[in-house]
Amino acid sequence: MEEFRRTYSRLCKESGAEPQETVLQQMHQLPQGRLDLATQSLTVDTCRALGKLLQKEALLTELVLSDCMLSEEGAVLLLQGLCVNTIVRFLDLKGNNLRASGAEALAKLLRQNKSIQSLTLEWNSLGTWEEAFAAFCGALAANGALRQLDLRNNQISHKGAEELALALKSNTSLQQLDLRWNHIGLLGGRALVNCLPSNRTLWKLELAGNSIPGDILRAVEQAMDHNQDRQTAFRESQARAHVLSKEVRHLREEKSKQFLDLMETIDRQREEMVRTSKASAARVGQLQEALNERHSIINALKAKLQMAEAALALSEQKAQDLGELLATAEQEQRSLAQRQAKEHRLEQQEAAERESKLLRDLSAANEKNLLLQNQVDELERKVKSQQDQLFLTRQELTNTAAELKMRAVQAEERLELEKKRSRQSLEDAEHLRFKEVEHMTRHLEESERAMQERVQRLEAVRLSLEEELSRAKAAALSERSQAEEELIKAKNQVRLEEQQHLAHLEEKLRLLAQARDEAQSACLQQKQVVADAQARASQLGRQVEGLRRRLEELQQELSNKDQEKAAEVTRVRLELQEQNGRLQAELTAQEALKEKAAALERQLKVIASDHREALLDRESENASLREKLRLKQAEIARIRDEEAQRASFLQNAVLAYVQGSPLRTLSPQK
Repeated sequence: MEEFRRTYSRLCKESGAEPQETVLQQMHQLPQGRLDLATQSLTVDTCRALGKLLQKEALLTELVLSDCMLSEEGAVLLLQGLCVNTIVRFLDLKGNNLRASGAEALAKLLRQNKSIQSLTLEWNSLGTWEEAFAAFCGALAANGALRQLDLRNNQISHKGAEELALALKSNTSLQQLDLRWNHIGLLGGRALVNCLPSNRTLWKLELAGNSIPGDILRAVEQAMDHNQDRQTAFRESQARAHVLSKEVRHLREEKSKQFLDLMETIDRQREEMVRTSKASAARVGQLQEALNERHSIINALKAKLQMAEAALALSEQKAQDLGELLATAEQEQRSLAQRQAKEHRLEQQEAAERESKLLRDLSAANEKNLLLQNQVDELERKVKSQQDQLFLTRQELTNTAAELKMRAVQAEERLELEKKRSRQSLEDAEHLRFKEVEHMTRHLEESERAMQERVQRLEAVRLSLEEELSRAKAAALSERSQAEEELIKAKNQVRLEEQQHLAHLEEKLRLLAQARDEAQSACLQQKQVVADAQARASQLGRQVEGLRRRLEELQQELSNKDQEKAAEVTRVRLELQEQNGRLQAELTAQEALKEKAAALERQLKVIASDHREALLDRESENASLREKLRLKQAEIARIRDEEAQRASFLQNAVLAYVQGSPLRTLSPQK
């Protein structure tokens, strides 16, 4: 307000006049947005300054100039400034004795100003000059912003009332008109009553103190009641339309949320499939590493076999050394022959017992690994003790050098045959492992292709769901257009009903009440439909949650199966290590047997037979491992089939959910 005061003072000084002190005091005391200069005697210079100030002032919304004793020139200057103002909403010009020029200025104000909604002109003399008042009424007919007009005590005659009636026929914004304490009379009252059927916005008309008969006043009251009821019905229809639009927006939001939840579920399933494929690839890598480890173990066995061949060559050199000692041991040959035979029989018995014990150990190897390790340790101790005995009896074997030489040649030939057989078996085993690796690789490639096809099918399902959503949006748009058309039709029907005769007003009110009841019932039905749809959506959400929990259980079972498979691979690796230990023990036994080639020929045969049986056991173990691998593959295939079946169930559930969505139930019947 301080800026307003400074601007007022500056404008007054520019026009060569001093600002009024009373006006400055009132400006200092007024609240924000309101200028109250009531009962202040405003000069022409002050009115000129205020008119210029109101052309640019953007803070005032209320202007009170009642009982200011405005002159004709001052009133014109003020109203000219208000013509271009777009902020003032309330204007009070009570008790200023406005006349012809004031009425013309007011007419100009009503034609140009689009912001004033309340105009108070009480205690003026506008009706005295008929031509000026007719111009004022013509401007009122063209005005579309004024809502309240106060024309009390303005000396309006029946001709002025007729001009007002003509203006009210064209005016579409005025809601309250106060004409009390004028000179309207019977003719003016009839003119006003005749214009009211054409006006649908005026709902309050005060005519007391105008010498108007009671029947005309009652007719005016009935018309006002009718317009007021029409306004009430219009506001209720707008409120219902707003509520319905809010319900439609809520349904759209719910549908979009459900679609986003569905897309998130599909994305999570896709991520789960990607993780499953990665886990299967990791398992394939682990199996490949296990096969590589077994291949390295076989290579280590080959190296150990080469070391055994070198030891055999060393034993042949030792046999040649023993041949040189044959000549000196011929005399002791006979005395030692019987002892040799006895020891040989004892060794045969021990070998037979050891063979039976080894067979029992091999039959129970899968269940008693620790016991088998202890027995292997015991056998190693026995072999060491036998080596010590052989070292002690090496001097006694010098007499049988020739016979040992012949038997060594035979043992060498047999050992060569055994080497060839072992090499052939190792090559066959490596070939079988290579075939198994190729089979696993092909199987994994096929599973990866199947997963890719499944991802493609899920993508097709997603595209179909997007198409369904677009169709649902189109249906919602068509419903909205239909609702707007129905609203327009209802408005047209209301207008047609309003133009009918006053005698059918009661019937129209009854029909409107019935229509309102029907709309309320329809709204209740729509709310019930929405509640049912929400219940159905919650039920489907629970079903989806159950399916998700079942999928997690299946994934947990699959991880358990993977752990069992890893444990099985570890156990097989331990068994292979134990077999490698047994083979090493047999190789050490073969080295010892080669050193006493002639005397321990039968023992060499027993060890060779043990070696063949071990190879046969290993082949049987390989066959059992292949059978276990085949069973695991069958189990994995079964689990995948179950997952595919559950995925199809989930897809059917999603399709059923989409088909039973709230938007589909609200779509128009074709």
